[in-house]
Amino acid sequence: MKSIIVTGSAGLIGSEAARHYDSLGWRVVGIDNNMRRTFFGSDGDTTWQRERLERDCRSYRHAAIDIRDRAALDRVFADHQPDAVMHLAAESHVDRSIDGPAAFIETNVIGTFNMLEAARHHWTRRGRPEGFRFHHISTDEVFGSLGETGQFTETTPYDPRSPYSASKAGSDHLVRAWHETYGLPVVLTNCSNNYGPYHFPEKLVPVVILKALAGEPIPVYGDGGNVRDWLYVEDHADALLLAVEKGEVGRSYNIGGENEARNIDLVRTICAHLDEMRPEGAPHDRLITFVTDRPGHDRRYAIDPTRIREELGWRPSVTVEEGLRRTVEWYLQNRDWWQPLLSREGVGQRLGQAG
Repeated sequence: MKSIIVTGSAGLIGSEAARHYDSLGWRVVGIDNNMRRTFFGSDGDTTWQRERLERDCRSYRHAAIDIRDRAALDRVFADHQPDAVMHLAAESHVDRSIDGPAAFIETNVIGTFNMLEAARHHWTRRGRPEGFRFHHISTDEVFGSLGETGQFTETTPYDPRSPYSASKAGSDHLVRAWHETYGLPVVLTNCSNNYGPYHFPEKLVPVVILKALAGEPIPVYGDGGNVRDWLYVEDHADALLLAVEKGEVGRSYNIGGENEARNIDLVRTICAHLDEMRPEGAPHDRLITFVTDRPGHDRRYAIDPTRIREELGWRPSVTVEEGLRRTVEWYLQNRDWWQPLLSREGVGQRLGQAG
């Protein structure tokens, strides 16, 4: 049985990846330091996610360590002897990066450096096996902002506009350098906006759902015209493993949902689903409230997924309409999960206003 380390295993993408890969026969080792407890107190504790994975997965093992701790990483690699690494752990909220950029540099840049060194040490000690892979997952935000037309390709120059995207760009460059300098067999992917069940309520989709359910104003930045490509988390997990198993070493792949939408249209779609499923609050779009845009808010992102489609044979299977329906249904059915979080600082609140 092959073994894979998944960092950020309590996050939206990491938890889905761990669950999916376990079901396919991989032995999964999750690394996560429960950072949300630091931000949100006991109600932000992600121990429940660890317990869910340990309960539902046949092979899952958890390492509650910080990727900034190199010695701890070395112990995990030595104990579990992974055949692959899927590096997802990151500080990822753009608004939070504006208010407090230091944590993003420490985790996304220094943490990635530690992961690369731990993986290189492990790979070298095992005799540099050809089948080993270090898969680094990044974001389309490193490419900057598009105009009304065009799409990001794997050769688009980097142009990060926020502390978050700059920290991810830095980590991408480190991964490529470790491949070119040391020969570490790496694969990189850059994804568009993820959404789905278990999405922590500080991002757009869950914030809209929970604000609407509470009958509170739904904040929409600027004129709502910012465009993003939306990728359902189950589709993303499938694509990530395909990149590990079939991706060319040293190559990068853009992973997109092929679902471009303006923020305002996405919000209205969510409201329409809620009108159908929770009609007592309808019409929910009456709650939409336009607020001052955040600093450095990129106007449009769009992914060109041609490379992963033609070289690896992957395409998304879930439309944004269907994915949002599934997500709304999940939040309606899992109030016990999100209700305790609403009283915590920063959840559902306007962040990223620092000047």
